Amino acid sequence: MPLIIPNQLPAAETLQNENIFTMDVDRASSQEIRPLKIVIVNLMPTKIATETQLARVLANSPLQVEMTLVTMSSHETTHTSQEHMNTFYKTLEEIKHEYFDGMILTGAPVERMPFEDVDYWKEICEIFEYAKTHVYSSMYLCWGAQASLYYHFGIDKYELDEKMFGVFEHQVVRPKNPLVRGFDEFYYAPHSRHTAVHREDIENCDALRILVDSKDAGPNIISTDNGRQIFIMGHHEYDKGTLAAEYFRDRNAGMNTAIPKNYFRNDDPDDEILFRWRSHANLLFSNWLNYYVYQGTPFDLNELSGGK
Repeated sequence: MPLIIPNQLPAAETLQNENIFTMDVDRASSQEIRPLKIVIVNLMPTKIATETQLARVLANSPLQVEMTLVTMSSHETTHTSQEHMNTFYKTLEEIKHEYFDGMILTGAPVERMPFEDVDYWKEICEIFEYAKTHVYSSMYLCWGAQASLYYHFGIDKYELDEKMFGVFEHQVVRPKNPLVRGFDEFYYAPHSRHTAVHREDIENCDALRILVDSKDAGPNIISTDNGRQIFIMGHHEYDKGTLAAEYFRDRNAGMNTAIPKNYFRNDDPDDEILFRWRSHANLLFSNWLNYYVYQGTPFDLNELSGGK
């Protein structure tokens, strides 16, 4: 089944060229199917790239999925045109009376700042509260995961001695959990961050379970028992060339950024990229949509108002 995206979204052409089935809102409205409603709170500066990455993994499912994009009203976007933002994005105020089957809240380039110093922190907290009563299952990515763990469970982040940058091996430690159904016992996933949460802080929280861990990158996929909140400490959704773009951008700016580990063949930036996380990325998002969104969400989303 197709991913339903806003009419004329730039991601549409990219996905069409990749033979990924998408459908615009006008065509979808003519079909007698209730699609899964997924709201994406996009905090990344590269809005269009992130839209495309998430659209790609959400489209790889037999379910019909309708995507709504949300931005912060309390923060001015400088890396994406205002025309694009006005055309495709809504604010929390505009969706506050709507209900969604699922929500994805992305990472953001503010991880070294204390949470309370982020200029849109108050609005993020409002979204966390909104999700309790208006979203069935929420997935938080990278900084979004750290922020949500801090807000809901008091788990703080810690700055790393060096940037976690590259593609690292992970191990599934709860193989019976539906979110990792079909995963290999060991697989690779990309990371790009300066901070982390401590494993013992997660383990000491009765509400949380580590599903996937890494001796190099730390806890990677964390979930509450009922799957209503899922935290991903990495970027499974990243494209093949995303880490390369970050690396060369930093180097061209004169920064002494290390070569991303286990990413270029022979760790040589002049050699080819080893793209080895795509299948598990697709499986992660498909499992989330199937087992924690589609299987559990009520047909009438207004029933969500009772809270989590």
